[in-house]
Amino acid sequence: MKIITGGAGFIGSAICWRLNELGYKDILIVDSDVEGTKKNNLAGLHYTDYMDKITFLKELTGDTFHKSVETIYHMGACTSTTEDDMDYLIKNNFEYSKHLAEWCLKHKVRYIYASSAATYGDGELGFDDDEKLIPKLQPLNKYGLSKQMFDMWVLEHGYQNKMVGVKYFNVFGPNENHKGDMRSRVNIAHKQILDTGKMKLFKSLNADYKDGEQKRDFVYVKDAVEMTLFFDNNGKDKNGIYNIGSGEANTWNSLAYSLFKAMGKEPVIEYINMPDNLVNQYQYYSKANLSKIRNAGYVNSITSFEDSVKDYVQNYLSLNKYLSVE
Repeated sequence: MKIITGGAGFIGSAICWRLNELGYKDILIVDSDVEGTKKNNLAGLHYTDYMDKITFLKELTGDTFHKSVETIYHMGACTSTTEDDMDYLIKNNFEYSKHLAEWCLKHKVRYIYASSAATYGDGELGFDDDEKLIPKLQPLNKYGLSKQMFDMWVLEHGYQNKMVGVKYFNVFGPNENHKGDMRSRVNIAHKQILDTGKMKLFKSLNADYKDGEQKRDFVYVKDAVEMTLFFDNNGKDKNGIYNIGSGEANTWNSLAYSLFKAMGKEPVIEYINMPDNLVNQYQYYSKANLSKIRNAGYVNSITSFEDSVKDYVQNYLSLNKYLSVE
C-alpha cells in the first residue's frame, strides 16, 4: 500500500493519478475536506480507501498499517503563504510531519515529504539544495518558516540519509481549482481573461525588475510528480533534500504571453499595486538548481514552460477537466 497525505489536494491527487497510470491502485488517501471542495480531484482516480488526517494519525499510532505500507508521500500541509497563525502552522506542517517521519523510521517505510522553495527566502543565498546551506536560509513568511523548521529537524537528527524531502518551486497545473487565492497565476488569470479580456500582474517595487519582469521557477505539476516518484522507483536508494522545479526562471510577462497564446487571444496586461501583506515577503526571483537530482539519476526531460501552459489551458482549464485515468 502507498499512502498519500493531502491526497485529495493538488500535488497529492496528481501523485495518485500518476501511480494509477503506472498500475498502482492500492492507495490510501488521507486528507481533511469537510466541505468536499476537492471531490473533483479524486473523481477519476483509483484508490482503496479515504481517511481523515486526524483519524489516520490515531490509526498509525496504533500500528495498524506497518505490515502493508511501502511508502508514505506526505503532501498534506497548510500551504497558504499568507497564513499568520504560527501555532497552527507548527501543528500542521511541523508536528504532524514529525509523527509520520518517526513512524516510517520505526517501521522502515519509505518517507517522501513536501518541503518548499519558500524556505529560500529572498534568494540572497541562491537556490542550491546543498544541505549545508539549509541552516543559513531565512524564509520571508511563516509558511516558509514552518517548512524550514522541519527540514532543520531532519538535518539535526541525521535523517536526511533515511528519507527524502522535496522542495517544490512554483507548481501549477490541473487539480488546483480548490486552492482559492493560492491557485497558480495561470489558473487565476485564465478566468480573469475570460471575464475581462485582460490579465492582472503586480507592479514591481524593486528597481532591479521592471513591472512583470519578476522571475520565478514555474514547474508543471506533471513534471513535479514525475520527479517526486523518481525517489520511489529508480531513485529508491537515494535520500536527502532535493529541489523540484524546472531549472528555469521565467518572467510573469512570459507567463502572460504564453497564457494568451494558449487561449488564442492577443495579450492585454494590467499592472496593479501589490497588496500590503505581500510587500515584505515577495520573491522577485527563483530558479531551482537541479544538479543534485540530476546527479542522483533523474534523466527525464522537463516540459517547456510554453508547452506546459498550453497543455494546462487547452486540455484542462478550457474543458473544465481534472486529471483522470478513466
